[in-house]
Amino acid sequence: MMQAILRTAFPLPAGRRRPFTWPWQDRAGRLSLLRAVVFALLLAPAAWVAAEAALGLLGPEPWKAALKEIGLWTIRLLLATLAITPLGTIVSEPRIPALRRLLGLTVLAYAGLHLALYAGHESFDLGKVVAEIVLRPYLTIGFVALAGLAALGWTSTDGWIRHLGPRWKQVHRLAFPIAALGVLHFYWQSKSVVWEAVLAGGLLSWLLLWRLLPAAWRARPLALLALAPLTALAAAGWEYLWYAVATRLPAERILLANLDVAFGLRPAVWAGVAALAVPVLALLWRRNPARRPVTVGR
Repeated sequence: MMQAILRTAFPLPAGRRRPFTWPWQDRAGRLSLLRAVVFALLLAPAAWVAAEAALGLLGPEPWKAALKEIGLWTIRLLLATLAITPLGTIVSEPRIPALRRLLGLTVLAYAGLHLALYAGHESFDLGKVVAEIVLRPYLTIGFVALAGLAALGWTSTDGWIRHLGPRWKQVHRLAFPIAALGVLHFYWQSKSVVWEAVLAGGLLSWLLLWRLLPAAWRARPLALLALAPLTALAAAGWEYLWYAVATRLPAERILLANLDVAFGLRPAVWAGVAALAVPVLALLWRRNPARRPVTVGR
């Protein structure tokens, strides 16, 4: 049904199509070790959940447990996909951006599996599934995000890139509001235990802040360093807004708890630490002798 809707809304553009390639092949159809390793890593979480299900290790509610785990990996992989462009820019590695489509389509597959597992949790009563999506706001948000991912996946081909031209980038910038909806869905699902949702919100904030930097600054360690405290503040802001709007817990006290490390670091602080690791890794990468150009004497 979703495929039929997409074909109606986004008919395939005319033009020569590139020959089909498997995920572990490059554009020329050759085996790519990098793509093969990345594809195996992308499949690993789903394979792990499938193995746990086969061995009966998912507890008394296996559908619910699998649904939660695949949902976690969906948002993690979505953030990883959005991080491809910054990573490729910072380390100046042209092979990294080429992985973006592979990761994006994998995210769509995980999101579709997440919905399928929800249907399984509801005993595949599709009427009830549709009703729940319509009546429950957090499910509505999740479904809108899935529909957005499906549209981006459908328009990710070379044919669509040629057909849309400069508009293609504008369309695919919708990945950021889609990710924001995913993080909001994550918060809503987490209820009052939002540790990883806060971290996800912080990482999404870093991705947005990085794109606000002038293009010439996006690989500079000092500019990346400046993003670390801003990322921590943004993550703390996500957390504060959630507790203030959606719960009856004392949002101000929780916000101030980010300054108290007596009981360990809060997730907003960890988001700042993750952002701080980026310029450190960038400097280490550039100091790697293998990355230095070789000067040939005359």
